[in-house]
Amino acid sequence: MTRPPTDPTPNVNPAPTAVAPRAAPATSAQDRLAEALKANMARRKAQARVRAAGPQGDAENDNDNNGV
Repeated sequence: MTRPPTDPTPNVNPAPTAVAPRAAPATSAQDRLAEALKANMARRKAQARVRAAGPQGDAENDNDNNGV
């Protein structure tokens, strides 16, 4: 003969120390939008710097001052 288990449902109420810690909250939509805006502004600043530096043509293709 076999004995029934002492506690038929041992995992129904786990001990308080066995509870997993909460994960960090998901990033909110507002946080994601702020990050996207920051990245977009960085790209636009880089583009503005390139435009402000002026055209960077090579001497072979620059036909402005070669007398032709």
